[in-house]
Amino acid sequence: MDDRSADSDPVTAGESSILDTLGEDVIRIVSPVSLCMVLVVLLVSSLSSTNDLSSSISSLFLSSTTTPTSFSSLNLLLLGSDSTWEEIKSALVTALSFVVVVTLLTFLLVLLFYFRCTNFLRIYMGISSLFVLSFLGGFISLLLISHLKIPIDPFTFAILLFNLSVVGVFAVFMPKFPISMNQGYLVAIGVLTAYWFTMLPEWTTWALLIAMSLYDLAAVLLPIGPLRLLVELAMSRNEEIPALVYEARPVDPQPGDRVRVWRERTDVRIEATENSTNSANVQTVQETRLAVSEEITAPLIEAFPQTGDRHLGTEEEEDGIGLGSSGAIKLGLGDFIFYSVLVGRAAMYDYMTVYACYLAIMAGLGVTLLLLAVYRKALPALPVSIMLGVVFYLLTRVLLEVFVVQCSSNLLMF
Repeated sequence: MDDRSADSDPVTAGESSILDTLGEDVIRIVSPVSLCMVLVVLLVSSLSSTNDLSSSISSLFLSSTTTPTSFSSLNLLLLGSDSTWEEIKSALVTALSFVVVVTLLTFLLVLLFYFRCTNFLRIYMGISSLFVLSFLGGFISLLLISHLKIPIDPFTFAILLFNLSVVGVFAVFMPKFPISMNQGYLVAIGVLTAYWFTMLPEWTTWALLIAMSLYDLAAVLLPIGPLRLLVELAMSRNEEIPALVYEARPVDPQPGDRVRVWRERTDVRIEATENSTNSANVQTVQETRLAVSEEITAPLIEAFPQTGDRHLGTEEEEDGIGLGSSGAIKLGLGDFIFYSVLVGRAAMYDYMTVYACYLAIMAGLGVTLLLLAVYRKALPALPVSIMLGVVFYLLTRVLLEVFVVQCSSNLLMF
């Protein structure tokens, strides 16, 4: 009887602890996501009037320079202009091509990880991060310097850009760097990438957002989905996937904080040795799956039971897939990017649309975390937030804008 009660207590504690710490986890996820979106909105608002690169990129995708400026004239364009249909077809082809390329690259990632080419993957991710920080970051920095008229010579700018880029790559992939620096550079990479995606044509942006949401849904939930295969392979080997993932753990963890470890969805036996004379005591801790990531998902179990040996389970905690000893939730950087792309596209219209899209994305992210905590099943983070964001964008531009304008013109609102 004592053994059964001891086995069932961790399960009950695990079920309650997930919901008890859900608010804290949401705050740790919402803060960096909000910061990333705010920075993208500021960049779009500041550089949209001075940057002509968006039109240059649009010309690569479209044969005509005419683009719909608002959804209020959508019916007229659809009925009376053939160029709109060409833009929609071009957007669909571009989005489909992008999803196909991402799918093939993800399956290639699974293949390389299967053959244990981890070092090659780390080098590739490092080069990609260096490219984003140096080339994309350098170009956007030049735009900001030109727009804000900051006095700086080319030599100093090159030295600063080189140092920041190299340090950023090491901060992202070296575990010995402070977690605050790692989080900051991940947000910076997300901001730079998201800003470049906002330079795509309007129809291409919306088609790409919807297509990536559907891809995320299929890649995580389908049995043959590439992300699911990658995660299951990593968990079977108890290895970490080299990827750009934001870890939502406290920058300065306080002593006594509860520790959670991610593991495969099976019963885990923990052998606890209380002292040199007592026999081993084996307890089974029920696990539950919890994941918020486009790239990395893993299950969650309750903290190890407190015993006389403090070092018990240390090796298991350090080997948690995609996590350190803090056991915090991880959110893929792709989620940061596409959330910010949606808000950045809304910022090209007005701030009322930005507020609506932001609230919709946050609501979708909260719903996703709640579903993960309740159903304990790996779910993608993009579909709910992106779909809500697109719906709120349409409703704001079609209905809310008209309502606010009418109220203001009739002196009902100031």
